[in-house]
Amino acid sequence: MAWVESIQRAINYMESRLLEPISLEEVAKQAHVSAFHFQRTFTILTDISVGEYIRRRRLTLAAQELMHSSIKVIDLAYKYGYETPEAFAKAFRRQHGISPSESRKFSGMLTFYNRLTIQVQLKGADPMKYRIVEMEDFQVAGIKRTFSLPNEENMKEIPKFWDQVNNDGTDDQLFRLNNGPIKGVLGVCVDNKNDKQIIDYWVATAFDGDIPQAFGQMTIPASRWAVFEVRGPMPEAMQQVWNRIFTEWFPTSGYRHAGTPELEVYSSDDPTSSDLYSEVWIPVK
Repeated sequence: MAWVESIQRAINYMESRLLEPISLEEVAKQAHVSAFHFQRTFTILTDISVGEYIRRRRLTLAAQELMHSSIKVIDLAYKYGYETPEAFAKAFRRQHGISPSESRKFSGMLTFYNRLTIQVQLKGADPMKYRIVEMEDFQVAGIKRTFSLPNEENMKEIPKFWDQVNNDGTDDQLFRLNNGPIKGVLGVCVDNKNDKQIIDYWVATAFDGDIPQAFGQMTIPASRWAVFEVRGPMPEAMQQVWNRIFTEWFPTSGYRHAGTPELEVYSSDDPTSSDLYSEVWIPVK
């Protein structure tokens, strides 16, 4: 259960620094993974982002202080990292539904979020279909965008990127170009080695040959891959498999993420089909 312990260690780190600026990169170091992989894992496990968890916990603690102390609202705002009392009051009302002054008078209900504790539920009734594959490095051709990790920009903008390539015909070009060892169009997440605050995201396809001018090229390194079968319509089926990978498979498999690019593999079939076949490729060690 070392994987579970590493995630809990990162949560404990956040909890110990709720009154300080918290860097996603520093949080991820506690779990021995990249900022992107921690962000993605945390969101899959909890259904909220790292930033949202921190905001909820700070506003929960702030409400407790308002109820049980005489601290001024302006001092509380600065204590919990808000630049102005107005910004604090707006965030407070968004979470609790009442103003800070109203909470002090016990004149409304408050929304409290407890400290997270990661627990694993071991399930076996519904099997997960996967295989382990050893593969040499290979080339992909496609288009790349760079997204920022702070404020979860990547989580908001990557779906828009996919909408763009689906609507402008880029995905059709990539399906026609595909001649490499993996069949389909790929979503590829790549940690940026020079700037830990950003990631590179590719919509690409495995291709061996002269790259058309409209596309860029990158090398996917030789890896041992855990390849998971995905059956069902998008995006629900893909999301469900990612959830099971992190809540069931990683905690009990003995494997760890290798930290190199991971892949989602999509076919050209009807994305609404109940029998649509897709895959998740995770580099493991």
